[in-house]
Amino acid sequence: MNAHDRLTDALYGLGWGTVKKLPEPVAVRLGRAIADLTWKQRGKGVRRLESNYARVVPGASPERLAELSRAGMRSYLRYWMESFRLPAWSKERVMDGFDPKDLHYLTEGLAVGKGVILALPHLANWDLAGAWVTTRLGIPFTTVAERLKPETLYDRFVAYREGLGMEVLPHSGGTAFGTLARRLRDGGLVCLVADRDLSASGVEVDFFGDTARMPAGPALLAQQTGALLLPVTLWYDESPVMRGRLHPPVEVPESGTRAERTSVMTQALADAFATGIADHPEDWHMLQRLWLADLDPAKGTS
Repeated sequence: MNAHDRLTDALYGLGWGTVKKLPEPVAVRLGRAIADLTWKQRGKGVRRLESNYARVVPGASPERLAELSRAGMRSYLRYWMESFRLPAWSKERVMDGFDPKDLHYLTEGLAVGKGVILALPHLANWDLAGAWVTTRLGIPFTTVAERLKPETLYDRFVAYREGLGMEVLPHSGGTAFGTLARRLRDGGLVCLVADRDLSASGVEVDFFGDTARMPAGPALLAQQTGALLLPVTLWYDESPVMRGRLHPPVEVPESGTRAERTSVMTQALADAFATGIADHPEDWHMLQRLWLADLDPAKGTS
């Protein structure tokens, strides 16, 4: 492990070891102070966030984009402060920390016994939503985690999410899809963050008027297993409670090749994600390049 990796791992370890011991008001103030300092420094992540917001809020003035990016960094740090503290939250705090609308789509879908796939963008705190599902609903689920560098940091994230009641599979290795399919065939729940896929297997979608690539996995799993595919969007308000919405199921088209059906379904997911992001852009934590035009210098990067 090189010096950068050791420092990264140490900082995350400090967060989980120290921040979770702070009183909640202190953690909130600390998160906001770090967010504002980071925003003022205008590093690459902040500039990318503004560039992404410019697509989400077309016609926004530079002042409006700066306002959004500041709110976005505060939301992002709220996510991290909550995540560092979640392992120390009481069951009551977890159960009171999330208020989703249209939960019946999930409960009725699981009652059918064919499994349910929840697909989410990088909005608000998906870890808190997952902890709420395992704690309040008492429903275990399986998810996938990207292999991070250093490996010790990946191990920290896996241990953290397993401590919240999740089964965590590595994204790489090729075995995750088969395991997810088995869980769904057994009537289980799978949760996947699904608004960014830069691999060659990603599905091209129209997203806020330009082309992006999103993972095919949720649509393929629904087709292969018969599981219900539900988009979910999350957001914060001024309260300590995170809000959320389960959107109507994404149906499997009756005709077309598997690739065509996958394309139609992934576009439907993208449209649902876009609805939630447009309503609460400051809670979309996309500090990386997403649109193909931003990835291909020949098409113009920003």
